[in-house]
Amino acid sequence: MTWQEISISGNWVLLPRQPYGIIHFLGGAFVGTAPQVSYRSLLEWLAERGYVAIATPFINTFDHGAIAREVLNQFESVCDRLQAQNYLGSDYLPIYGIGHSMGCKLHLLIGSAFQVQRAGNIFMAYNNYPAMRAVPFLEQLQGNPAFQGNPALNVEFVPSPDETQAIIAKEYEIRRNLLIQFTNDDIDQTPSLKAILQQRFPSLTAVRTLPGNHLTPLSQEVKWQTGDIFSPIDAIAQWFKQESTRDLNKLKQEVLRWLNPTLGF
Repeated sequence: MTWQEISISGNWVLLPRQPYGIIHFLGGAFVGTAPQVSYRSLLEWLAERGYVAIATPFINTFDHGAIAREVLNQFESVCDRLQAQNYLGSDYLPIYGIGHSMGCKLHLLIGSAFQVQRAGNIFMAYNNYPAMRAVPFLEQLQGNPAFQGNPALNVEFVPSPDETQAIIAKEYEIRRNLLIQFTNDDIDQTPSLKAILQQRFPSLTAVRTLPGNHLTPLSQEVKWQTGDIFSPIDAIAQWFKQESTRDLNKLKQEVLRWLNPTLGF
């Protein structure tokens, strides 16, 4: 199974032979420009277990509402093309949104502003910071006397963090949700999202705290080929592989367990 770029939409796609569902994946603010690379291990692992992975790249701007609309249009275009070419078969395939960091915000805006069919959404390390904190060097520039009074620096995301919270609380319609936070993540804002979604859908909103940090979804499998004789270097490499992928593996299993509870890990 290899990644295919659907040039008409700009999406990257993995197509298992017998799909159980479709995943629309949106990554973080900067790593989301190449999700098929940044999140390769996670997405390929899910595709190997029967989920069509459609990863939509995007370039971050201050207009998050416009980004949400664009990535949804791209996703729907690739679904239409795959359906027309009979890649998805004739059976109904549930669609799940999975987002990491800013990708969570985009899926929340999609589920609030547009009529979409989703079997559920997974939010990993939700982040909804204002531009002052999210954009590198913006705060430093505003504090520099040489830039004080410059209206170009008085910017904020659209919708703003407070507006985003209000939109979700009033308009978000995807009923089944999984929120994942990591134990060593200083920029995670999952608790604020948990409060909103558990009020809207109390019995259908699950929250999991897993070992790891904000970059755990970006972790990659370390490949190591041992020689004919198992050496001390091989032992060290195997230990490093286990340590570097332990948190990622727990994340993979939690995501798959929620997608398909019948697997029963």
